[in-house]
This record gives sequence, structure tokens and C-alpha cells, in this order.
Amino acid sequence: MTKHERAAAATPTIQVIERLFSLMDVLASREEAISLKEISEKTGLHPSTTHRILNDLTIGRYVDRPEAGSYRLGMRLLELGNLVKARLNVRDAAMTPMRELHKLIQQPVNLSMRQGDEIVYVERAYSERSGMQVVRAIGGRAPLHLTSVGKLFLSIDDPLKVRSYATRTGLSGHTRNSITQLPVLERELSKVRQYGIARDNEELEMGVRCIAAGIYDDQGKLLAGLSISAPADRMDEEWLPKLQATADEISQALGHSAP
Repeated sequence: MTKHERAAAATPTIQVIERLFSLMDVLASREEAISLKEISEKTGLHPSTTHRILNDLTIGRYVDRPEAGSYRLGMRLLELGNLVKARLNVRDAAMTPMRELHKLIQQPVNLSMRQGDEIVYVERAYSERSGMQVVRAIGGRAPLHLTSVGKLFLSIDDPLKVRSYATRTGLSGHTRNSITQLPVLERELSKVRQYGIARDNEELEMGVRCIAAGIYDDQGKLLAGLSISAPADRMDEEWLPKLQATADEISQALGHSAP
């Protein structure tokens, strides 16, 4: 499909719908109510046409008229937006992008979420061709400080919470590479905050390395982490941009708008 064809496909085929979208965009551009005259000027529509469409939108509560001759977006849009948000599911949003990333790198791609002092694996895209046995199945758990995704979540905690986590868990290790000392963990989390990427350098399983990027909701809250697992000698730093782009794609599907 050519650029012209894509643009044509994105344009409503019914004129009144195209005009409605134009009006809504103008109303969305301002926090305060806008006069009919200004809306008409910005959209290029005749005042009578503008008034007629806005009046119908007001009846449906998609537009409010706080006073005669001025308009703003209506509460019905908030109600619909909340319905859409309630239906958004991080796993559903992640499945297709995860599979596409796996096709590119041919290594397991994991989706994990925090539950208390652990991360839980909620989905995975992998195949036998990766040449790596999947150690932790969907539903499996692992300590935060030993995993790349877990470090993402710890990195957004304040220092007191990180120290409390260390006290509760004792920072027990699984391999000779595991971080078991608080000062080392704090330095590691500082790097995560700086670069936005977390790593597991054979800290949970010997021979397995991971890199992770965060998935965020419409409020900028960290919901989950997307990670790539690979044999330690196959981990490729060139996967990082692909990983970040995939995590961003999933975040955008959940309503996140990157600053």
C-alpha cells in the first residue's frame, strides 16, 4: 500500500463523520470551553454546520455546553474511556508483539509481573529452535533481586523500601553470580534507573542471561516487564532496541504516552 493509499484509508468515507472527528480534535486541544466561532474557524466548517453537529453531540453527552455559544468535551467520553481502560489486559496487549519479537531474535521472550517480593511469569513466546530449555513455566515465581524484571520493580521503590525488601528476604542467592549484598543491589538499581534497562547476569540460573524493559499504563505506572532470556554466550546487545521498541508498543496499546 502506498503512502497516499494509507492516508486515504485513514480518512472517513462519510463526510459528516470526518467533520465530527475534526470538531472533536479541536475540542480536545483545549482544556477550557471554546466558542462556536473559534471552533468554526479552526475546522473550516460553516458556523451553521458546526452548530448542528455540536448540538447533536450535546444531546448524546459527547459534548457539553457550559454556556450558550461555547463547547467542551463531554462526560460520556470519560465513561466510554473508562470502559475501554477496564477491558485492557496487559497479557492480551503483549501477545502479538511478543511473538513478533521472538521471530526476530529466536530466543524466549517473557512477560512478568510483580506479586509481593517476587515476579510471576504470566506469558512466554518461545520455540524449540531457541536451543534453550525454558526453566520457569508460566505461573512460576522468582525473587525480585535475582531477575531482570524484578530489578525494574525494585528500581522504582524508594531506598527505605529496598532496604526493607533486603531485610525480609535476606537477599538469598541461587548462583555464584547472585547479588546478596545490599550495597551491590543499590548500585545495580541505580544503573537500572539511569538506563531504563535491567539485567540478570546468570543470577537466577547459571548459563542464562536476561535483559528487561518496562511496560507502563496510561498513568505511567510500571505494570509489567518484558524480558529476553538467552544462553549466556548468545546474549546480543543489539537486541536491546528491539526489546525497548516492543515494550513501548505494548505500553502504547495500554494507553501510555511516552514523555
